[in-house]
Amino acid sequence: MSRQMVRPGGRGARVQASVHTAVHELLAENGRETLTVPQIARRAGVTPSTIYRRWGDLQALLSDVAVERLRPDTTPDDHGSLADDLTTWAEHFLDEMSSPTGRAYIRDALLGDPDGGNAGQCSAYAAEQIDTILTRATRRGEKTPDTETVIDHLVAPLIYRILFRPDGLDTTHTHQLVATTLDHT
Repeated sequence: MSRQMVRPGGRGARVQASVHTAVHELLAENGRETLTVPQIARRAGVTPSTIYRRWGDLQALLSDVAVERLRPDTTPDDHGSLADDLTTWAEHFLDEMSSPTGRAYIRDALLGDPDGGNAGQCSAYAAEQIDTILTRATRRGEKTPDTETVIDHLVAPLIYRILFRPDGLDTTHTHQLVATTLDHT
C-alpha cells in the first residue's frame, strides 16, 4: 500500500481525492507520457511538495490511484448458482482487467509498490468478491471450493494471461478455468 495514512474525511481525504481526480483528468487529456507531479499539483490545487511528501514519487502516486480504480464498486450479482455467479464474475473480471486501461492500472499498481502492499490490496478486493459468491452458494446448500482455490485456479491464471499471454484469452478460456475451479469442490 502507499506510504500515506489518510484518516476518513478531513483535509487528508480532500487532498487525496483532488490529487486522484487530477491524475484521472490529466491522463484522459494527455496520456501518461507527459504526466508530471507539478502538473498534477497545479490541477489538484496543492503544492508539488504535498504530493512528494504523501506519495514519494510519481510512480507511487500512480500506484495508489490504480489501486483505488481497481476497487470493485459493487458486489457480484446473484445469478442463482455458484457456476453462474462465478462465471459471470470471471467474465466481468476478464473484461475489466484485460482492457488497455485495466492492464495499465495493474501495471501501475505493481510498479509503484516495492513492499507489495498495493498488490495485496488488489488481491484482497478479488478475495472479497469471491467470498461473497462462495458465501451465497453455501447458503443455497451448494458445495464450494475455498477462496484460495478460486484464486489459484481462476484469478491467478487470468491475471497471468492478461499481463503476459493475452492472445487467445477470451470467455471460452475463462469458462474452462471456472469449470476447472469447480472440479476442486
